[in-house]
Amino acid sequence: MDTLFSLKVFRHVVQNGSFTRAAEQLNISTAMASKHVSHLENTIQAKLLHRNSRNLHLTEAGEEYYHQCSYALDTLDTAAQKAAGGTDKPQGMLRVTMPLWFANGLFSSWLVEYRERYPEVTLDLVLDNRHVDLIAEGFDLALRVSKTPNPSLIVKPLAVIQFVLVASPEYIRQHGKPTTLEEVGKHQAILPSYTNQRNLEITHTASGEKATLSLKPVMLTDNTLMVRELVKTGGGIGYQPLLVVQKDLEDGSLVRLLPEYTMINEQLNAAYVDRAFLSAKVRSFIGFINEKIQQVNC
Repeated sequence: MDTLFSLKVFRHVVQNGSFTRAAEQLNISTAMASKHVSHLENTIQAKLLHRNSRNLHLTEAGEEYYHQCSYALDTLDTAAQKAAGGTDKPQGMLRVTMPLWFANGLFSSWLVEYRERYPEVTLDLVLDNRHVDLIAEGFDLALRVSKTPNPSLIVKPLAVIQFVLVASPEYIRQHGKPTTLEEVGKHQAILPSYTNQRNLEITHTASGEKATLSLKPVMLTDNTLMVRELVKTGGGIGYQPLLVVQKDLEDGSLVRLLPEYTMINEQLNAAYVDRAFLSAKVRSFIGFINEKIQQVNC
């Protein structure tokens, strides 16, 4: 028999002082209510109730068991209510893994704004380029730029991340500003080591004509933000997510190269484990990030 339901039957019997009334409330027969209480007595090997045709009384063991039973059932009810509440209102700890390059001023300002909008959510952010096991490592959500997302996860496309080719003003003063694909290919490049993209397929924005841009790396790093810093200090040219360097382009600390071409475009996805019971905190975060990225891309 279902011991948890037996506990509920026992509590109803004690509260009503009657098997019949308890059975009516629980929509079971009186005989079944009696069987549930007998099941508990057999399980704990102790008499819980003295009963006759007129009334019933708790035994000494039954009285203690009733108090503990009521406490346990109330605790379970409270836990269920809190868990169910998490699907309606954004609250609690939200653990998110995301790429290292999300550690930039623009995205940081978004996170602060998210917290202002949803003050009952606490963010636990882990920045890592590796693809983590969401269940094993206790993550609610992953933000990933990937063409081949994990098929075991629920994946929601958020936006296309545009990459741009950039150089510092100092580098351009020393080495000249390349204006053609051939000229760019002769310059020293700083590239990410986690991708094999040395020959990039790019598209001429006006004509739609595709071309190949070959880059010659002189430095490689596994950190996108390190690429940005090396490019800003004049170490070479490189490509970066527009979200990362947008402010640099606006303030002139970086210069966009070949603006007439569209560089790599990658899909940013939100990945999570379970669609059926997606909590409000996860839904709110996905919706918020999608909203902010769409504003930038407009």
